[in-house]
Amino acid sequence: MKLEIDKPENAVLEKLTSNVRGITLKSSAELHQMRLAGQVVSAVIEVLIESIKPGIKAKDLDYIAAMEIERLGAKPSFKGYRGFPATICVSFNEEIVHGIPGERIVSDGDVLSLDVGAIVGGYHSDSAVTVAVGGVDPVVSDLIEATRLSLEEGISKAIVGGRIGDVSSAVQNFAESRGYGVVREYVGHGIGKALHEEPSVPNFGDSGKGLLLRSGMVIAVEPMLNMGSWRTRVLEDDWTVVTEDGSLSAHFEHTIAITDEGPEVLTRRNNECIGESG
Repeated sequence: MKLEIDKPENAVLEKLTSNVRGITLKSSAELHQMRLAGQVVSAVIEVLIESIKPGIKAKDLDYIAAMEIERLGAKPSFKGYRGFPATICVSFNEEIVHGIPGERIVSDGDVLSLDVGAIVGGYHSDSAVTVAVGGVDPVVSDLIEATRLSLEEGISKAIVGGRIGDVSSAVQNFAESRGYGVVREYVGHGIGKALHEEPSVPNFGDSGKGLLLRSGMVIAVEPMLNMGSWRTRVLEDDWTVVTEDGSLSAHFEHTIAITDEGPEVLTRRNNECIGESG
């Protein structure tokens, strides 16, 4: 989700300390639908990861995702959303998010980010993963792994009685301690009947501040880390977001239900791990 702001740090921190209206607490029946949607998303991502090989086109991955979502009895969250033309987002190397899958061919050494959303019973779940294709330099593997771990750090703070700022600062502190740029303009979000709901979930902020987390809230936490600066720009297609300095980027995301028993990851994959593909 993009923050429409000129000075993201100040605006987000102000929002973190304010009362945000429009937040819905999901019932057990609603959470059930979101779990089912999360299972679809995780299954699709697993199929995509298995399908990634040098020589495949991005649009072929989109077709595979579309067919799998349909086979599983769900609908895609992204296609047609604000005019987005595809089922999934496929972002290469310096592309951070919202890459439109087209004719580009996957090559050995690429860093590929896949973002998938699905709807079941009128409710969304949303997840993203970054994989290295074939052999890559260890510094690239480190970026991908650090992004995944920063997500886990954020998830660990998504507990009843905590604050949005706890999640945000956990991501930021982990990422910046390892020297990565944390994207400011694009953030996590609430999710449910709509793909993007309140509250915003930035990947930077102050612990102890922001909205109080309550049982029944569902949020998508999605750190985006750059090997260089956190600054971004948007390509001429008005969708694809890239690093301003051309450095590599990685993106991970899970949909999280906040429960009295702790954070429940609705989009967790079987044997989830990071590794090279191809």
